Amino acid sequence: MPGGGARGPVGRAHPISKSEKPSTSRDKDCRARGRDDKGRKNMQDGTSDGEIPKFDGAAYDKDLVEALERDIVSRNPSVHWDDIADLEEAKKLLREAVVLPMWMPDFFKGIRRPWKGVLMVGPPGTGKTMLAKAVATECGTTFFNVSSSTLTSKYRGESEKLVRLLFEMARFYAPTTIFIDEIDSICSRRGTSDEHEASRRVKSELLIQMDGVGGALENDDPSKMVMVLAATNFPWDIDEALRRRLEKRIYIPLPTAKGRTELLKINLREVELDPDIQLEDIAEKIEGYSGADITNVCRDASLMAMRRRINGLSPEEIRALSKEELQMPVTRGDFELALKKIAKSVSAADLEKYEKWMVEFGSA
Repeated sequence: MPGGGARGPVGRAHPISKSEKPSTSRDKDCRARGRDDKGRKNMQDGTSDGEIPKFDGAAYDKDLVEALERDIVSRNPSVHWDDIADLEEAKKLLREAVVLPMWMPDFFKGIRRPWKGVLMVGPPGTGKTMLAKAVATECGTTFFNVSSSTLTSKYRGESEKLVRLLFEMARFYAPTTIFIDEIDSICSRRGTSDEHEASRRVKSELLIQMDGVGGALENDDPSKMVMVLAATNFPWDIDEALRRRLEKRIYIPLPTAKGRTELLKINLREVELDPDIQLEDIAEKIEGYSGADITNVCRDASLMAMRRRINGLSPEEIRALSKEELQMPVTRGDFELALKKIAKSVSAADLEKYEKWMVEFGSA
């Protein structure tokens, strides 16, 4: 299955620093609707225009509420579809599953109701988090970025409370996108011999809360929508009940040849390249590399010239080097050395497992 990764210089998510794209009429409609929704919410909460209403967490521990507010809530992820290289099929499916129901609530009713949740499946470092942020940005929704560590507490009963609090806050700040990364670590198969009682309770609470929100539009009002997006590198470990609730299951594959070339250009946009370098040739050599792998290769290659320059110098001599002395072009040889040091992180056997799982359980 062809695919790609998200653009950018660092980590497993790869944003591009681009000039702002001209707004389309659909973008303007979405933002206008968001302003109208905000105005209604301000009247309901007694807040003035421009003031974000505060969630009342009196029923919960103050530290839990503050932790979620501080670490999870992002009201403007500022990631757009154009900021993600390749993955055109995944973007099209996410736009239909999540974005269009926000824009056309009158159409998505009855049998066309929005999906309860969307699961993104694929190797690590392929841009799943960036896709979720793009969904939140395009819809103008509040973005909750959740991991297993966020919803895990060492105190008995606290993890279930965190799950419940997360969804209550999501309803309050609606329209909302909840992105749960590595969901397999939170909701793995139940009933195994090594499953802890606390883990079972957290899974049960998560399933209950997902039943409570789903993708349905409360009172046909898009401002009330809470959408759950999830990502996993190990779909075969996910509990069956959760898999049923994540009705749309999308494969996020490794970059195509075109995607690899785009990622090379973006990662190296601030680096001087030797005229002899042909990025298309390098893209052929890194077939099977994830977006994160490509970023690592580019980073290592860009450091090769500096390593040669400071080799054998004393600390005083290194500190005395000017910026210009270190600005040397990256060569074809630098990439060859980097590729010898950095292997791809996804095996052919892993790819076969993903494709087999998608044939059996996918719903793209």
